[in-house]
Amino acid sequence: MDDLGQAFGVPGQLLFGLAAAFGSGLLIGLERERHKGRGPHREPAGVRTFTLAAVGGALAQALEVPGLVPVGALAITALAAIAYLRARGRDRGLTTEIALLVTYLIGALCITAPLLGSPAAVVMTGLLAARTRLHRFATEVLREEELHDGLLLGALALVVLPLMPQQPLPWLAGMKAHSLLGLMLLLLALQAVGHIALRLAGPQAGLALSGLLSGLVSSTATIAAMGARARAQPNLALACAAGAVMSTCATWLQAQLMLFAMAPQAALKVLPIALLGMALCGGLGTVLARRSRRVERGTPPEADGRRGPLRMREALLLSLMLSAVAVAVSWAREQFGSSGLYGAVALASFADAHSPVASLAGLQAAGSIGIEEVLRGLLLAFTCNSITRSITAVVAGGWPFARIVIAALALPLMLAAALAGVLR
Repeated sequence: MDDLGQAFGVPGQLLFGLAAAFGSGLLIGLERERHKGRGPHREPAGVRTFTLAAVGGALAQALEVPGLVPVGALAITALAAIAYLRARGRDRGLTTEIALLVTYLIGALCITAPLLGSPAAVVMTGLLAARTRLHRFATEVLREEELHDGLLLGALALVVLPLMPQQPLPWLAGMKAHSLLGLMLLLLALQAVGHIALRLAGPQAGLALSGLLSGLVSSTATIAAMGARARAQPNLALACAAGAVMSTCATWLQAQLMLFAMAPQAALKVLPIALLGMALCGGLGTVLARRSRRVERGTPPEADGRRGPLRMREALLLSLMLSAVAVAVSWAREQFGSSGLYGAVALASFADAHSPVASLAGLQAAGSIGIEEVLRGLLLAFTCNSITRSITAVVAGGWPFARIVIAALALPLMLAAALAGVLR
């Protein structure tokens, strides 16, 4: 480009920007030409108009005449308004007119930032081409409660989270309110991703997928639900066991994500152990799912299809539990040292594995404990919580169901303990 620019007496960057603007306008114009139609009711702009608009924006930016780019934008807006008024009375939208103005602005952007302008043109073309799919998604696929939960998640992430203080709170064992809300958002995001995956895969994906996604909320509750179904429908016992085992895989995954969110250095140390746990549980769950009978097509994995993807109550309760456990663990460590720390972790883990993991991560991020203590506390938390889940499996599903779940809980823990000894 530099050699070619020297031949024309202009900077090579300018030629690159003009080429990017030309290509951007041509790409958007081709898409609009396909939807332009024919006859007297066709759209007013096609491939040539959009290409000229993009090149015009690039030239207006390149000439560096003060006010030329805004004047060009006003001219494009006026022409688009005239075209829209001439088509008055027909049932049509403003997509083509708005796209023409945006194309002009993309052309101007290609001169100053071609590596940003060209991707913007590609994204815009994809958005225009997906008109039918987006319309169907908005009117037929997306439910009202899903839209509500999506807006709520966006408001928490984009409005509330930036306003949260980032100073360590002494009464919260050195944890930050910003980190706690971020952890709550992580749980909500995992719920949303799981819900979307379940909607896309459909109920025919089987109980294994349902168990994996439900395990992101509570593995203990998932094992109880799968055990109850296995007892009520013995022909689905193996499939229910696959779902219960996959929920334990989600526990390892969620614990690792929590560590990455709150204590990245400890997360890197624990990563091999977490990957081992996920691989073993996921592999065993996959084997069980393949051996099990197919779930009947009329049996949905979600009990209540009218509920939205987010379980705000569960996420809020877990966040409050995290705060209480963090204070208890920190107090026990100050009073009794390492023995008090592990005692508090063990007691808390009988109810929930993630609360003590988050507390350990918060203490390590605050510099109160070392990475080795996090590693030992993590194994202790998973061991104690596995006892709770094993008892739940026996009570809910009986011994034939529970023995599979217990094996899936015990084997990763034993190998993880051996690997932890090697990593020290």
